[in-house]
Parts: sequence; structure tokens; C-alpha cells
Amino acid sequence: MDANAAILERLERVVQSLQDNSIKMGQLLAVHQEKLDKQEKVDDILFTKIDHIHKDLHEKTDEIKKGCERDIMMVDGRLRTLERKLWSIAGGLVVVSIIFSSGGQRILGPLLTSPTAAGTIGTVNAPMHEPN
Repeated sequence: MDANAAILERLERVVQSLQDNSIKMGQLLAVHQEKLDKQEKVDDILFTKIDHIHKDLHEKTDEIKKGCERDIMMVDGRLRTLERKLWSIAGGLVVVSIIFSSGGQRILGPLLTSPTAAGTIGTVNAPMHEPN
């Protein structure tokens, strides 16, 4: 009977140890579950913040894009105006250079003088020549 009592006592210690281990495991699992719940809440907050930042980033990017497009259109308009002025100046310079060139004088001279003015010039020059 001593052997049976020793075995029974040993079994009781094993059962008691298993019960203690089970309680400790339950406590560890509860703590672990609490940590998981907290981490899940933190993750939800972080994902919400990331979504908010993502939304703000897209809004700001769209604002910057629209501003850049507006600035590009303004610069393009200014360049077109400058280009028109440049071509007008270039055309004016061409006209002025043609007018003042000798070839231009030959072409434009008869067009710019009227027949009566040419006759007047001829009569003014005639008295200057004295016959011998």
C-alpha cells in the first residue's frame, strides 16, 4: 500500500502541477490577448491616420498641379505675346531696311513720287542749266 500511496501522492502532485501550469497559461494567454487587442486598436488608429495623410497628399498634389498648370499657361501666354512683338519688330526692321536700301529706293521712289512732283522737280532743275 505504501507504493500505491506514493503513486497516488505523486499523481496528485502532477495533477496539481498541471492545474497550476494551466492557470499560468490562462493568465499568459489573457495578457497576450490584451496586448493583441491594444495593438489592433493602435493599428486601426495608424491606418486611419495613414488614410487621412494619403487623402491630404492627393488634395495638395492636385492643388500644386493646378497651380503649375495655371503658371505654365500664364508663361505660355506671355511667350506668345513676346513672340508676336518680336515678329512685328522683325517685320518693321525688314520694311525699314528695304525703304532705306538703294534697291528699295529705286523700287519705291517712283511709287512714292507723284507725276506732278516729278515735273516740278524737272522745271526747278531746268533754270539752273544756263545755255552757252
